[in-house]
Amino acid sequence: MSALAGKGILVTRPREQAEPLLARLQAVGARAIAFPAIEIAPPLDRARLDGLIDRLADFDWVIFISPTAVSRFYAALGERALPTVLRIAAVGEASARALQRRGVDGIVFPEGNADSEALLALPAMQAVQGQKILIVRGEGGREVLAETLRARSAQVEYAECYRRLRPAADGGPILAEFRRGGIDAITATSGEGVSNLFALLGPEGEGFLCDTPWFVPHVRIAAAARVLGAQRVAVSAPGDEGLLTTLEEWFAHG
Repeated sequence: MSALAGKGILVTRPREQAEPLLARLQAVGARAIAFPAIEIAPPLDRARLDGLIDRLADFDWVIFISPTAVSRFYAALGERALPTVLRIAAVGEASARALQRRGVDGIVFPEGNADSEALLALPAMQAVQGQKILIVRGEGGREVLAETLRARSAQVEYAECYRRLRPAADGGPILAEFRRGGIDAITATSGEGVSNLFALLGPEGEGFLCDTPWFVPHVRIAAAARVLGAQRVAVSAPGDEGLLTTLEEWFAHG
């Protein structure tokens, strides 16, 4: 029997990203509890995104920051295809898989750490002088990828194809789950999601969130949780497999 059987696992991913993890948790007998702490909305400037899509052939590289960036970009792309001259990169394996499902091959992506630094360390990202690079992402976010590529004399533009918002969600049912001891672990995939969850659950929720173990895929997200007071934070390998393995090990030996 899985160590997760009967455990209440709070999944805070955006609604459109949560289903695969919810299904895998349920398959091992966990009580998967969905409470999206981020809402994905269309970009404010759709005309700019369409304009960039119209001139995709001008670029040498397109880099996808996340699976959401892939899905939202392809929704905007519609029936059009990526120009065959483009080289495609992804910040992590999950984004690469999302591209592969759309028939893209030859994707450059780092194995292991799913972050900008890992992508920038790859040989393909070193000699980019004079190359035109389009970074597909949500509005806002870290600038290290673009700044480093520009420092390497590349020309960089952003295709911002979605926004991340704090949902207008009722935290009451989740607080009720915490009160009755129904949540044994919290999962989060971004620092923004961590801060949104604290805001959505308010002062009463803060105590529960600080005392419950968190499971996150990156040290930056762990740091965001600890700054807000989380006492126990485990960093897993990227992807659902890494998260499930860490959860299993924690509850098997906890």
